[in-house]
Amino acid sequence: MLRLPALLFLMLVAGPATAAAQAYPTRTVRFIIPFGPASASDITARLFVDRLTARWGKPVVVENRPGGDGLVAIGAFTGANDDHTLLFGPVGTFAVHPYEYDKLPHSAELDLLPISSVSTIVLAFSTPASLGLGSLGDFVALARAQPGKLNAAAASGNADFLLFGFLKSSGLQVAKVPYRDILQAPNDLAEGRIQALMTSLAVVQPQMQAGRVTVLAVTGRRRAPTAPEIPTVVETGYPALEMDSVVGLFGPRGMALEPRERVAREIAAVLDPVIRQRLEATGQIADVRGPSEFAAAIAEQRAKLAAIAAVLGIKSAP
Repeated sequence: MLRLPALLFLMLVAGPATAAAQAYPTRTVRFIIPFGPASASDITARLFVDRLTARWGKPVVVENRPGGDGLVAIGAFTGANDDHTLLFGPVGTFAVHPYEYDKLPHSAELDLLPISSVSTIVLAFSTPASLGLGSLGDFVALARAQPGKLNAAAASGNADFLLFGFLKSSGLQVAKVPYRDILQAPNDLAEGRIQALMTSLAVVQPQMQAGRVTVLAVTGRRRAPTAPEIPTVVETGYPALEMDSVVGLFGPRGMALEPRERVAREIAAVLDPVIRQRLEATGQIADVRGPSEFAAAIAEQRAKLAAIAAVLGIKSAP
């Protein structure tokens, strides 16, 4: 049994820490975004920012730091070293960095602590409508029949890994067409200059609705709410192409679990039908998970990318 002085000491020590944890945030919170204004991540972040500001009574602001394949944003985030400065963006943007750079200025495991997933970007495998293909199997058959004659492109990050890892593991000889701006690719796809494109559904949806592009499948576990007629890759018989492209919020190195869990609960609390509908309009599906579940989703994606990198013969940076 604790004596009274010892008990008072423990109460004095624990009291301020508990109060500080419950008080988070105590000042302005910044969401650093690795893309510019009006990007999908920017739009998504701002949907939550407005509601969190009202709920917390503290300003929550978006700071756009595009460039450097996401490294500019990560540098600003890690450089702040502040638990009120958080990183917001797709896991796929960061998870492929070890395979794209020989050396990185940060450790993803130590410097990017999972707080909450927010949404899943719907990735789509698309072809020109002029090809008249009805399924992924049709595309595979066409590529096998015409080795080296087809062109393909993908958004940078996990979409690029996913598509070209699949093509190589399937023994398909399809040329890779790089794009500085992937938003130019859907028009080239519609015109038949490329024959396959892996990118977000939102990017190709206007061309799909115009009847110029056919979306053969989506890569996630679920069909897209805005296009429920499009099957998943698993439903079409190609589970190797399955990947959920998760978007979420990260805290800095050393940020305690309790405030991360608190922020995750608050994000879940403000998620309403309006946000869900707006996410769907930008080719996303609401997907809010706390730190441990988000960490598991990240680990799953990293394992998938590691397997693809092995197929592609790409080594990870130390």
